[in-house]
Amino acid sequence: MNPFEMVVLIVAIVMVASIFKAKYRAGGKAGIRLDAETRAENERMRAELDLLKDRVAVLERLATEDEAPRALNREIEKLRSRDA
Repeated sequence: MNPFEMVVLIVAIVMVASIFKAKYRAGGKAGIRLDAETRAENERMRAELDLLKDRVAVLERLATEDEAPRALNREIEKLRSRDA
């Protein structure tokens, strides 16, 4: 292998490595388009996640407050009615 071929090979390897590095930093999502079904599923999952976050916040508040048991029952019933 002559020196010119070696330089070309090194440049090519560096270029390929930089492409992989850029793609890795982007999370591998470059150029991916979501279809309508996938978008709908993502929205459904986001809505469910928001609901679960709300429930966890209520449960954290109930676990840390020293209210009467009636308040606890009222909060539980409010959560049940929200799910129905």
